[in-house]
Order: sequence, then C-alpha cells, then structure tokens
Amino acid sequence: MSTIHTSTGRRHDLDWVRVGAFAFLILYHIGMFYVTWDWHVKSDHASHLIEPAMGILNPWRLALLFFISGVAIRFASDRQSAGSFAWSKVKRLLIPIAFGMFVIVPPQAYLELRWKGEIPADIWAFYLSYASFENAWSIITPTWNHLWYVAYVFVYSLLILPFLPALGRLAGRLERAWPSRGGTVALMIVPALPLLFCQLVLAPRFPTTHALVDDWANHASSLTIFLFGYLAAKNSGFWRTVDRVLPLAGSIALGLAIILFVERSNRAGMPVGRDYLTTIGVLRVIYAWAAILTILALAQRWLNRKSAALTYLSEAVLPYYILHQTIIVVVAYQMIGAGVPAVPEAGIILVATVGGCALFHEFAIRRSRWLRALFGMKPLPGRNEAPAMLPARG
Repeated sequence: MSTIHTSTGRRHDLDWVRVGAFAFLILYHIGMFYVTWDWHVKSDHASHLIEPAMGILNPWRLALLFFISGVAIRFASDRQSAGSFAWSKVKRLLIPIAFGMFVIVPPQAYLELRWKGEIPADIWAFYLSYASFENAWSIITPTWNHLWYVAYVFVYSLLILPFLPALGRLAGRLERAWPSRGGTVALMIVPALPLLFCQLVLAPRFPTTHALVDDWANHASSLTIFLFGYLAAKNSGFWRTVDRVLPLAGSIALGLAIILFVERSNRAGMPVGRDYLTTIGVLRVIYAWAAILTILALAQRWLNRKSAALTYLSEAVLPYYILHQTIIVVVAYQMIGAGVPAVPEAGIILVATVGGCALFHEFAIRRSRWLRALFGMKPLPGRNEAPAMLPARG
C-alpha cells in the first residue's frame, strides 16, 4: 500500500494500475452479493448469472495487487533503514488493521449473523461479545474480513525484513543478467512455474481461509507474486520485456478468458473429475500471469502520465478499501426483502458505496490528522509539500 519513488521520476502507470485494481475490487464485492458463492449476506436475486464474469476476474485480481505491493515495498525499503521501514509498516498497515477490526468491520459481522438468524437485534450486546473474543457463532470474531489483504502485506513486509540485503543482491544480479533483447517466452513461462506448483500441489491440500495461520497455499502463491514484484521493481530489462511481451501475453489472456468464461457458463450439471479440474487449474494460472503482464504492459504504454485525479485517487485508495465492504454489506442488507429489482438494487448499492467512500474520505478522513493515521494515510503535508505517488522505472 506504499507509494514508490525513484530518483528518476514516478511510476504513474503503476499508480493507475493500483487504483484500477481496487476499483474492480469494489465491483467484485458488490457482485458477491449476487452470486451463489458463500458471502456475508445474499441478495434475493442471487444466482449463477454473473459467476462466469466474476470467474474471469478471480485468477488475477488479488495477484496483481500483491505484485504491485511487492514493487512498492522494494522502493520503500531501499530508502529507509530497517527500523524505519518496520515502524512505517506498523503505522501505515497494522494500525488500520486493528482499527478496522474493531470499528469498521463489526457491522459486517453483526449483519451477517442477523441474516443467518444467530443473534438478536441488540447491536451493543453483540459488540461486547465480539470485542471480548467470544466465538459462540458460525464466524470467528473479532474478524478482519476483507482486510486480510492488508494483514498479509504487513506480515510479508516484516517477514522479508531480515532478508532485505540478500534480496537486494539477488535483485541486482537479476537486473545485470537480464537479456537486453528477447526473453518474452521465458517471461511468460518461468514465473508461472511456482504458481502452477501452488495451484496443483498445495491448493488441494490447503484450502484458502484468509486466517493467516493455516492459509498455506494462499500464502505460497501470494508471497511468490509479492516477491516477483519486489525483484522486478527496479529491473529495467524486466519492464522492457513486459512491453515486448504484450502481443503474446494479450493474445493468451484474451483466448483463455474466453475459454474459461465458456467453461464456467456451461459447468452446471457437467461431470467434473479430478483431471478436468487439474486442467482448468493450469489454464487459470497461465491466464492469470498473462493477464497481469498484459495489464502492466498496457499501463506502461498508455497510463504513465501525471494527473491531478491520480494524485487524489492514489491517496484515497486505502481509505476506500477499508470502508467499501462495510458500506456494501450495510446497504445490501437493507435491500433484502425490499422487493427492488436486481438492476436498480445493484445500482443503489454501487452509488451508495462509492458515494459513501467519497464523502467519508473527502470530508472526514483526509482532513483529520487522527483519522488519516487510523486509515493508514501519511500525515498532512506541509505547505510546500505535495502528496507522494507511485514510482518511475529505475
């Protein structure tokens, strides 16, 4: 969640990628109200209708964020001492996690348990039980829900701290050894191999939990892509190859997106065996990496430019992320049983979510020193300082 700086400029393209990825995340979480997959509350209109489209976002949406986080951590750690780096992660990530778990997330847990019929309407009695670590319900509390991503980035940032000198040397060797030309096929294949191992070997044994302590397959894949971002951050050869790989990566991503969309659309009622699921798992990994490379390449070509909107949105990303799912759940819960048709209902939730995040951020969070700290934002800049943004190719 850090911004990335170099001595040669700023990576406006990666800023835009991060903003876009979080925008998709808001849409995705609204979509979770309408699919049949497990989520906190469910619409009366929940069905399989949009699941194929959701399935196209699923393989790469979070992997892209972990990659960008790894890039950001590289630049942040290179310009700070180990102690300063660790303290900055505590301030910018751990404090918002704790604040989120005990202030922002509880309404989600309350409404989920109300929807499931597990608790009465007394919200204060619920909160006392929630905050006292009583786990008499179908969900574990306190919970971080959607903030698991922030928690994982915090843990990964501290986990690599003792290895930063070694990682820096490894990154330097990779930068010097990267071929000046070619390498597009290798870039498509080599990074996908450990991700395939996570998908085929670890994922069947360790289902995703987002609970940190037992989420081994998810850790393996997320930490791998996080380290990819860290090692690639300043590698100019890598970024040149990303640009060259665009036609190949884009073609593969588009082709596999169509195949996976059709497969998901027609899966209902099909006999799905182990070999079939293994094949789909392989295709999803290849598609995810191709999609990430395509997004990075397109952003390099077309979005590496400064704008006032980007400056504002880059600063707003974390507050929006922390707030959005609670607003979605609160508004969506009111829609249950209200008889509103699906499309207007989704429109109401979208407008309320984006509008609520915008209002809270603009008129409360960004203007308050204390709220900025609780939402992981940097202190208010001095009169002669401008808000920092993401990095330029080094």
